[in-house]
Amino acid sequence: MTLYLTLPFLSLINSVTVVTPMATRAFSRLRNPIFAATVLRNLTRAPIREPTFPVNPKVPALGADYCTPFRLYHDGRPRGPLWRGKKLIGKEALFVILGLKRFKDDEEKLEKFIKSHVLRLLKMEMIAVLGELERQEEVSLAVKIFRVIQKQDWYKPDVFLYKDLIIALARCKKMDDAMLLWEDMRKEDLFPDSQTYAEVIRGFLRHGSPADAMNIFEDMKKSPDPPEELPFRILLKGLLPHPLLRNRVKQDFEELFPERHVYDPPEEIFGMR
Repeated sequence: MTLYLTLPFLSLINSVTVVTPMATRAFSRLRNPIFAATVLRNLTRAPIREPTFPVNPKVPALGADYCTPFRLYHDGRPRGPLWRGKKLIGKEALFVILGLKRFKDDEEKLEKFIKSHVLRLLKMEMIAVLGELERQEEVSLAVKIFRVIQKQDWYKPDVFLYKDLIIALARCKKMDDAMLLWEDMRKEDLFPDSQTYAEVIRGFLRHGSPADAMNIFEDMKKSPDPPEELPFRILLKGLLPHPLLRNRVKQDFEELFPERHVYDPPEEIFGMR
């Protein structure tokens, strides 16, 4: 029986190429003395044999760059959330956004939903809802939420709340609503920054209202902050079909930015002859 059990082990031992002292001590501690003696005898007498499996000389050995990752290119998957601000929106705020979009075509249900759910939100949740509606270009709903925010006890005039909403309205070509907010902002003694001026001027030029764009330009010159170059550039480009208005803007631009140059295209392009 003992001889029968040791035959597989003997065949395995004969294929062993290296025997360590640790393996010898482990076999010497086996409970069956006959089996242990047989194993140790074969360990000491078994010759070292060549490996029976074929060696492929064409397989290159691992070099020093074996730690290089397998994918050396970007697979197109996002490494994080596409909109980082989404982390700040809780479940209640997300529910409110979905509800507002659901009832936006029904004024009566929308007002009930605002009273029952929007007014329950905390300050940061309301602001997060406002920002998300602006991002989704739901500007009509964003204006309603902004009006709700204005009625809260914690509300204080903030130029950045006006700025984001006015820019969203201008980009959606809602210039009438943008000007209503503009007037409210000016009543609260708030002046927009250069980006807001630029976007509103661009919106009026796209809307085909160069006179309104010039009114915003005149308001920009009264701002306590020094004007920047971007709104001038937008006006100079948008007023090409209106040479008289463009010359006024060009004179102011050259006075404020004497080191800058204005490109004047050939007059025949726009039929100014």
